[in-house]
Amino acid sequence: MTPAVADSRYPIGPFNYDRDSSPGARESHVRDLEELPAKLRDAVRGLNDEQLDTPYREGGWTVRQVVHHLPDSHMNAYVRVKLALTENNPEIRPYDEARWAEMADVRDVPVETSLTLLDALHQRLVSTVRNMSDDEFNRTYYHTEHK
Repeated sequence: MTPAVADSRYPIGPFNYDRDSSPGARESHVRDLEELPAKLRDAVRGLNDEQLDTPYREGGWTVRQVVHHLPDSHMNAYVRVKLALTENNPEIRPYDEARWAEMADVRDVPVETSLTLLDALHQRLVSTVRNMSDDEFNRTYYHTEHK
């Protein structure tokens, strides 16, 4: 039996930042990045429009919105990593994820487009992160929202 979730916004629990940055932990995280596109593709394979337009919880995003959100989010992460690697503590901008999830491309573009984008993006992201030195992992950026 699955334990009850205290906050339905977090069906698997709230995000817990793992501060372990050892080489082993980093490689595990890189493997997660590497495997994500295929796992997402498998998770939505065969879903029809009605299923894609079903929220994962009451008041939550639809499956379609989540699929489109992942490349949006990961593109931002990729750019932030590249900025941190090429500039001295660059200032990065937050973005309104909820408003992005309501835009026409999320409603009108097939999820396959975002799945393909995530595949390509993760090839670049994984290559970048996998080849970072210890010193590069210690580089920083300044997030205006989180200081």
